[in-house]
Amino acid sequence: MPVIDTQREERIAPTSAAHASADHSAQPGRPPHVQPFEEPTAEGIRFRKAAKTYRGGTEALSSTSFAVAPGEFVSLVGPSGCGKSTLLRLASGLDTVSSGSVEVNGEVGYIFQDASLLPWRTVQRNVELLAELEGIDRATRRALAADAIALTGLAGFEQHRPLALSGGMRMRVSIARALTLRPGVFLFDEPFGALDEISRERLNDELLAIFARERFAGLFVTHSIAEAVYLSTRVLVMSARPGRIVAELEVPFDHDRSPALRFDAAFSRVASEVSEALRAHS
Repeated sequence: MPVIDTQREERIAPTSAAHASADHSAQPGRPPHVQPFEEPTAEGIRFRKAAKTYRGGTEALSSTSFAVAPGEFVSLVGPSGCGKSTLLRLASGLDTVSSGSVEVNGEVGYIFQDASLLPWRTVQRNVELLAELEGIDRATRRALAADAIALTGLAGFEQHRPLALSGGMRMRVSIARALTLRPGVFLFDEPFGALDEISRERLNDELLAIFARERFAGLFVTHSIAEAVYLSTRVLVMSARPGRIVAELEVPFDHDRSPALRFDAAFSRVASEVSEALRAHS
């Protein structure tokens, strides 16, 4: 059983729920590099020539521009170390751009590779955590948690603790926790990468159901081409480091998707196109 860094959880929890609102004056703690939109816009996230170079001169991300609108689910695929997770960190405010800008419209939910739950808290109290940190009263946060628990299939597990749950169930708790504050932007950093194939596919279906209801702007990092195509409106392919967007592929299916789609010839064609673009730039 992996050791859970509980101090890390306390540090990241406020950012995971609501790093930025559209009202800059109401959120003086917003990092200056993650700006609200200056005027009404359809996008939830917008990268404008965003680049990142770390100390020592390592260029992680080259000039990158793209946007994700509410009701869009966009996946990023690319070779390891190409800057996919860096883009998420820039959007969340956990890291700063070296040049260019990142603009975010609405609250931000961030789902990490590790569920990062507090092991001494029950499912109910883990799901309530972000609302609690935001100062929301007990009755309201319980109602928010109950809705998120029902939406993520956790009903009946409210009094369980994380160590009694499977990896897939723990990830559901992480998603439910972020949902309590109804983020307009959702960032996913390979959340299902450690799961077995059946659990992963089941959670893909559940995530599509959540997306159908919430209609957030979703940005999803994965190494699985099939997962990217199954979940997404568009798939963006990144080059090797320094990462940049080298291909954009539209996924021609509506979001009323079923497991049978994975065996459809059209699905295989799109997955092949993504694979070819990835191989050409890796």
